[in-house]
Amino acid sequence: MSHQLWTGCNVATMAPNAPTPYGLIEDAALVTEGARIAWVGPRASLPPALASQCTAQHDAAGALITPGLIDCHTHLVYGGHRANEFELRLNGASYEDVARAGGGIASTVKATRAASAEELRAQSLPRLQALAAEGVTTVEIKSGYGLALEHERKALQVARGLANSTSGCLPVDVRTTFLGAHAVPPEFAGRPDDYLDEVLAMLPALYAEGLVDAVDAFCERIAFSTAQTQRVFELAQTLGLPVKLHAEQLSDSGGAALAARFKALSADHLEWLSEEGASAMAASGTVAVLLPGAFYFLRETKLPPIQLLRNKHVPIALATDCNPGSSPCTSLLLMLNMGCTLFRLTPEEALAGVTRHAARALGLPDRGTLAPGQRADFVLWGVDHPAQLSYAIGANPRRQTIFKGCPV
Repeated sequence: MSHQLWTGCNVATMAPNAPTPYGLIEDAALVTEGARIAWVGPRASLPPALASQCTAQHDAAGALITPGLIDCHTHLVYGGHRANEFELRLNGASYEDVARAGGGIASTVKATRAASAEELRAQSLPRLQALAAEGVTTVEIKSGYGLALEHERKALQVARGLANSTSGCLPVDVRTTFLGAHAVPPEFAGRPDDYLDEVLAMLPALYAEGLVDAVDAFCERIAFSTAQTQRVFELAQTLGLPVKLHAEQLSDSGGAALAARFKALSADHLEWLSEEGASAMAASGTVAVLLPGAFYFLRETKLPPIQLLRNKHVPIALATDCNPGSSPCTSLLLMLNMGCTLFRLTPEEALAGVTRHAARALGLPDRGTLAPGQRADFVLWGVDHPAQLSYAIGANPRRQTIFKGCPV
């Protein structure tokens, strides 16, 4: 298996408990062996025997190298858009007015159901391309806009196939999450438990087809209760699937504690998280995924309890929450800036949130840091210091992505 060597770089390993902020190694060398990292450290310490095995050598020309970025919460596959609702709200319409006019999630469900797989792929691919262009190498994509077996299947199949599109292979891994318990579709209006029975029938079928990596639900007063969510989690548990949860976005519904009881990979949003919920997450190792794009777009004022999460040592991840209704965003770099400016994360916390902690939020221990044995997903940036990735608004200093050891 061939070895490749990168020099002329500074490397932010993002290793936990590193002796330097960001795990930063100046004047570094990085060696890959196939799709894995074989060695990383100061260039002066590179073993000569290992250097002699490298069949390709790359001068990074002073670039900063970080792990490939990970967007651990998106709803990237959907039909249509909701710009009209955005305009209506800014002209004074309430959410109830929008809903009465057939808007809200129901409009996205209608558009997603109406779209063919080819149409969905054509609409969704540019979103994934935009993320990849900013150094994202792993993306989670949820279903949840089909809300019927054939349409949930269609969305998950499109999500699975996006990285290997007809326009060429993107340097991105896609992880799929079944979010059938996202909302009650129009045909089940007023009958949430009947619809939940449908969700519980969908999940085993889609899992058997190899379309599901994890299971999510929206636990909130406008969606599903903790008791209803528990039914979904219990089935996921019997199938051996990890769970995650939209929790505490609009109220403290006890979702975080429920997620922790099922050792969820993550609980996401969390603006209304209580101390009890944070303690439960800390005990279970559940990651807090914060979504500043939705906070910004919805003009929320209730901040997630950042200091509480720090005090409880709950890992904090960041994601785009790319979706048509509350975060039509395809820039994870912008989320770094928003995480710092809106939520007061430090730039190091923000970068850990889209690398090491985002990997943990997807149950992927083989990425998110740069260390021997880790997957060789990394990005070369034209910046002097890691803080610059959070600092600039609307900038994209990516020079090159390395995906599974292959320069892109």
